[in-house]
Amino acid sequence: MAGATTAKSNPATRSSPSDADLARDIAAGDEEALKILMRRHNQTLYRTARSILRDEADAEDVVQEAYLLAYRAMPGFRGDARLSTWLIRIVVNLALRRRQRQVRERALRVDMTDLPEAPETSDEEVREMTPNHAPTPESAASTAELRRLLEAHINRLPELYREVFVLRGIEELDVEETAAVLGLPEATVRTRFFRARHVLREGLAKDIDFALNDAFSFAGDRCDRIVAGVLGRLRRRSRRAAPDFRDLPGTRSTGEKP
Repeated sequence: MAGATTAKSNPATRSSPSDADLARDIAAGDEEALKILMRRHNQTLYRTARSILRDEADAEDVVQEAYLLAYRAMPGFRGDARLSTWLIRIVVNLALRRRQRQVRERALRVDMTDLPEAPETSDEEVREMTPNHAPTPESAASTAELRRLLEAHINRLPELYREVFVLRGIEELDVEETAAVLGLPEATVRTRFFRARHVLREGLAKDIDFALNDAFSFAGDRCDRIVAGVLGRLRRRSRRAAPDFRDLPGTRSTGEKP
């Protein structure tokens, strides 16, 4: 009886398990289900983290931390929101905390009072923007000049615009989901997304919608690296006590009634 139940719920026996199926299997400790979940959502979570941190290594590390938290907290996942939205919220929270920590660390080395307040990017400044970052393995492999320009200009967007634009324009979350993930009013999401598109159009002097699907591409090596990293960290920590996840968004404590 038990063997039959396990075979029925094993994601390896289904061609395309739903997120709900994966959540149930992961809560039961199914590592294969976790692998499927990571490969399904890696790109979205990486793009989200990168939009906040603007650093590839930091973004990858945050995504791995998010999966570890989600794996251990999955038994408490209530299902009030889509699993993908729940994962994005975890990534956003972790990325924002890391960014705040980085700011505090920089403040210890720099007298922040001597620094001018960062101004909002003007249209003239946007027109003068040019890519100034070293090419990543993904961009080096791509021959699309527009894609590289788009990535550079997205990086240069003010933070309040960039985060909204990546979730709405690239990951195609709707206004309600974006507002919930970032903790913003829906009207603010609409306004910032409109402004971000305007700034990008001015900078690129053409329609930005052309190459959105290729922006910040997620190559197989990075996907494999995140999956391997999460599984390795899980195995190393398997004998440690699980942390307290009562404050994690979308979860409830063990004793809480639904």
